[in-house]
Formats: sequence, C-alpha cells, structure tokens
Amino acid sequence: MAYDDVLVRIRDGLDVAMDIFQDFTPGAVKAETKKGGDPVTEADMAVDTALRELLPQEGEGWLSEETVDDLTRLTKERVWIVDPLDGTKEFVAGIPEWSVSIAYSVAGRIVAAGICNPVTRQRFVGSEGGLVKLNGDVVGINHGDTLVGSTILASRSEVNRGQWQPFANEPFTVIPTGSVAYKLALVAAGKADATFSLAPKNEWDIAAGVFLVELAGGRVTTLDNKKLIFNQKRTLVNGIVAANPALCEQIHELLASSP
Repeated sequence: MAYDDVLVRIRDGLDVAMDIFQDFTPGAVKAETKKGGDPVTEADMAVDTALRELLPQEGEGWLSEETVDDLTRLTKERVWIVDPLDGTKEFVAGIPEWSVSIAYSVAGRIVAAGICNPVTRQRFVGSEGGLVKLNGDVVGINHGDTLVGSTILASRSEVNRGQWQPFANEPFTVIPTGSVAYKLALVAAGKADATFSLAPKNEWDIAAGVFLVELAGGRVTTLDNKKLIFNQKRTLVNGIVAANPALCEQIHELLASSP
C-alpha cells in the first residue's frame, strides 16, 4: 500500500510512547494547569518530544497539542497531527481511558493513523487502501440502522457538565468515556455504535480517530454536518458526530430537535 512506510513509523511511534508511559503511574502523576485550564503532565511532554524526534522527515510539518504551533506547517503538503496524551484528566485520575493519537495528513486529508491505549494495550492502526486493525485483527464499524438499543460513547466532561441531560430518555445507552481519540477508535473497531461531541475539539484530538472510523466504513462530520479538512490555520472544530452513515444522519436529526 502507498503509505506502508508511514504506517511503520506510526507503529514505532506508538511503541515508543507506550515505553515512555511505563515510567509513569496513572493516578499518581503530578499535573500542572496550562493556559485555558487543561492539565498537562511530564508524561505529555516526554511523549511529545520523543514523537517529534521520531516521526517527521525532511519537508514534513508538525502539529501537536504540546508543541507551540509553527504555522509553516500550512506550507507543507504532508503534516503529522499528534496528541501525545489525549485524556490527560483520566490519566491523572487513574481512569484507563486515555490514549496516544498519531495521524499523517496529505493535502488536508488523513491517509494513515494510529491510536493506542497503553493501559488496555489496545492498538488501532490503518492506512489508506487498507483495513483497520486492532492488535493485528481486522475490525470494522457496526452497521445497525437505528439508534434504538445502540451504544453511544459520550464525553465524561460533557456528561458531568449536564450537556447530555437532554438525551436522558432516549432509547440508547450512553457510556461516559474519556479521550475522544479513544472513543473514535472504539467506534471504528465496532466496540460501540457511535460517539458525538457537543464541545469543540482540536485537530490533534480527532484526526487519527476520524480517519480510522472512515476507513472502517463509518462517517464523521462536524456538528453542522460538514466534512472535516485537516491542517487548517484554525485547528478548532465545533464538535463531531461519528458512526455508520445511517446512524450519523439520525444523530444529526436528534441534535437538530434537541433544546
């Protein structure tokens, strides 16, 4: 496949990240507060440094949550989009729902990606022209055509803020889960039917997961039902909906009718 060499680098990057996390104990890690209120730990920074040294080659750009944004990436056709630790709140709290997210974009389109959860030892990878694999096994999206009885992964933070209260009586099961990258990977692997985010997300949060869901046969859009394009100057998107195409449409209809 065209991006086999990139996929090798992604796998190597996930391996390096998982090795680094062996030196930290989730739930017993000191966190500082970044501008904006989000937590950051020594682990975030260590993984970011290691991946930045390992992944980019000559002429490739870099976009990461923990690296000051260098807008020269906008002049690059090929750009790495990385979150060295997605779900830092869960990592600090010792909840095993955090992940490492690595995506490779060409002209604004993700063509290869990987996500791993170092606690559960799950590794989700895929590249254009191939299939999504979870720990070496081929996986795919669930193809149910109704929200009734479906399982939807929700942001734990959004649930705690009461943003999912309008859906309390809907005929589906809501499971609060950390790390949007991990939620997207679980949907891609058929471990849940859908996920949607009511709060804005940055490209590094979602790039790898969006690709894996789409490669697995699903669909991902913004909250206003637009297709995602990556390596934008403004990295924030207004939220996402991810599921198979039929459920995506039903979720958008649900959101449009919610107060």
